[in-house]
Amino acid sequence: MTAEHVETLIIGGGQAGLATAYHLGRLGRSSVVVDALDRVGDNWRRHYDSLTLFSPRKVDGLPGLDFPGPAMGLPTKDEVADYLEAYADHHGIPVRCGVKVERVRRNASGFEANTTDGTFHADNVVVAAGKVDHPHVPDFADQLDPHIVQLHSSEYRRPSQLAPGPALVVGAAHSGADVALELAATRPTILAGHRTGQMPFRLDGPFIRFAAPVARFATTKIVSLGTPIGRKVKGKIRAGGGPLIDPRVEDLEEAGVEWIEERTTGVQDGRPMLANGQVLDVANVVWCTGFHHDLSWIELDIVGEDGWPLEDRGVVPSEPGLYFMGLVFQSSFASMLLHGVGRDARHVANHIARRVAAAV
Repeated sequence: MTAEHVETLIIGGGQAGLATAYHLGRLGRSSVVVDALDRVGDNWRRHYDSLTLFSPRKVDGLPGLDFPGPAMGLPTKDEVADYLEAYADHHGIPVRCGVKVERVRRNASGFEANTTDGTFHADNVVVAAGKVDHPHVPDFADQLDPHIVQLHSSEYRRPSQLAPGPALVVGAAHSGADVALELAATRPTILAGHRTGQMPFRLDGPFIRFAAPVARFATTKIVSLGTPIGRKVKGKIRAGGGPLIDPRVEDLEEAGVEWIEERTTGVQDGRPMLANGQVLDVANVVWCTGFHHDLSWIELDIVGEDGWPLEDRGVVPSEPGLYFMGLVFQSSFASMLLHGVGRDARHVANHIARRVAAAV
């Protein structure tokens, strides 16, 4: 195995990692991006087939490259994947694909990152890997009747994966609403989970040209750590997901989705049971129950009691040189969206550049 020194190692070649590398390059700082998947954008390619963004291409570009295509059209997940690949190529961002980071720890000069392709010694490390490789499924899921088809949202691609008959979608945030709406076209569908609210106006249709800029301003400036409302909702969004944007409640009702505002808490006679004791006779369960952080591969004391890293807008105060990117509500609601990641990346890159300059 080889050993290599880099100024900044960025772990994760999605939009968060690429935007950080772009801003570091603009500041004259070098970086290397590693990603466990085979191609840049593969994380998007693995999503369900029908996924489209709810924001138009006009606002979906990362810093330094507009998103191609009709400005007011909504890009598909494959278009996003191809755009990220083109973005890395356009800016000459060095991304080493198929490289999984197995451990990060301190050494005498900075950080040591052990990977499947050798060891990196880095002055700075940016963790932009997200948490999509760690799907959360309730412990009782294995008690369901084996004839019931179960899929986590990370495995769901299309309705044909499911068995004939009714479906239960567990979790009523964005992915749950998307999947429930799609399944309702072919089978009776129940959506179980508490409502997280929804945007006060639609982002699709003839008003998208006016609604999109308003939504962009609201998600970056109003619902942010700089405002009382943003600080209030941060924990709720991290714990239970953000408000529905598209589809909306009325879309689900029109499609015939039965929405039961109860958690799925157990199993009775092989069938899923809700917190109110109701037992559901379904042939399929899609777990849209999110993902959990597994940061055990970072051998540093940087995880809080809630499982989230102890950071301030991506900067880890207790471990100088360690950063996070792409976190839910890192600085605002927009942190997890394409149009918001560039702002966070600029902040982290500026911090790294100042740190490097101070060390000279």
